[in-house]
Amino acid sequence: MELRAEEETMSVKKTRSVFRFREFDIWKKAIDIGDKLLDIADELENRKWYRFAEQVRGASLSISNNIAEGSGSVSKKDFRNFLNIARRSAFENANMLIVLARRNLILVSTRDEILDELEQECKMIVGFMRSLED
Repeated sequence: MELRAEEETMSVKKTRSVFRFREFDIWKKAIDIGDKLLDIADELENRKWYRFAEQVRGASLSISNNIAEGSGSVSKKDFRNFLNIARRSAFENANMLIVLARRNLILVSTRDEILDELEQECKMIVGFMRSLED
């Protein structure tokens, strides 16, 4: 069951884990998207498109990494900044998917599926950011 941003924030307060990001739906979704992008990177590498594979790998981890890193912030403002970077990383991934599909390196259906997930992730991140406003 998906938690809304406000409910996520409340559930985090109940957890005792230092690594509270593991409880965030935005992080869980970023990990799922990242898995799909890493699969694409593996396939690109198998086809000897090493530079594209490297770029996809880095960007695929950036969303979840920034959510995780930001959750360790001491201020809401700092956390929101990391969430903004995570959102921008989703845009970077979207661009790469479009380029890869244009070059016939991935299927259009794969592009569209992951673009839809990235769009959902962006909306979730924005909602979570709003829940952190003072």
